[in-house]
Amino acid sequence: MTFSSRMTPRRLLGAYMAEARSECLRYFRSPGFLLPVTLFPTMFYLLFGIVMNHHADANTARYLLASYGVFGVMSPGLFGFGVSLALERENGLLTLKRAMPMPPGAYLLGKMMMAMLAAGVVMLLLLVLAVTLAHVQLGAVHALVFLVTGMLGVLPFCAMGMLVGTLVKGQGAPGVINLIYLPMSFLSGLWIPLSALPSVLQQIAPIWPSAHLQQLALASLGLGHSQAWPHVLVLVAYGVGFFLLAARRLRRVG
Repeated sequence: MTFSSRMTPRRLLGAYMAEARSECLRYFRSPGFLLPVTLFPTMFYLLFGIVMNHHADANTARYLLASYGVFGVMSPGLFGFGVSLALERENGLLTLKRAMPMPPGAYLLGKMMMAMLAAGVVMLLLLVLAVTLAHVQLGAVHALVFLVTGMLGVLPFCAMGMLVGTLVKGQGAPGVINLIYLPMSFLSGLWIPLSALPSVLQQIAPIWPSAHLQQLALASLGLGHSQAWPHVLVLVAYGVGFFLLAARRLRRVG
C-alpha cells in the first residue's frame, strides 16, 4: 500500500497544497529567479513595445501586448522548470524529495503552480503598462481571458523545461534554455511580425509552441481570426509529449 493510498482525501489535498505553497514561497523569495522572470519581459515590452512604438495604432498596440505577453510567460516555464530541475538533480534535492513521505506528483505540481503564478504576475505587469502607458483599450473580459491564457499557456513550456532539466547539468542549464528561449521567440514572430520575416521562416513558424500560444493571446485581445481549438490541441500535444519524455528520462537516470 502506497503512502498516498493510506491518506484521507482531505489530507492528500493538504499535502499537495503544502508542497505547492512551499515551492511558490521558495521561488518568490528568491530575487535571482523572480527579478529576471518579471523584469526581463516587462523591460522588453516597455522599450520595444511602447517607447519605440508610441505612435502605433490600436491594433498594433494590442498585437505587441499579445506578443510580449507570450514572450513573458515562456520564461517561468522554461527557467522555473529547466534550470531548477537540473540544479536539484545535481545537488541531490530531487533524490531527497523522492525519499520523503509525500504524494507522487506533488513536487511537479508545486513547480507548475509556481510557474503559473509567476506567469500571472508577468501578465498583470504587462497589462498595467499597456493600459497606462500604451493606452490600450481593454475591457475586463478581454483582460481576464488574456491573463488566464498566459497562466495556462505556461504549462507546455513547463514540460519543455522539465525535459531540458533532465538532459543537462545545472551549470549548463541557463545557457541551453536561452538557446531555446530566444531563437524560438524570434522565429515564432514575437519580436518581429511573421509577415516581415523571410517566407521560409513563416512556413516553419507553426512548429514552435510559442507561435500557437501567440495566436491564442491575439484571440483573447480580439485580434485573432482563426479558430482557437487547433492551437489548443497543438499546445496540449506539446505539453503531454514533453512531459512523457521527461518522465521517462527521470525514471531512467533520476
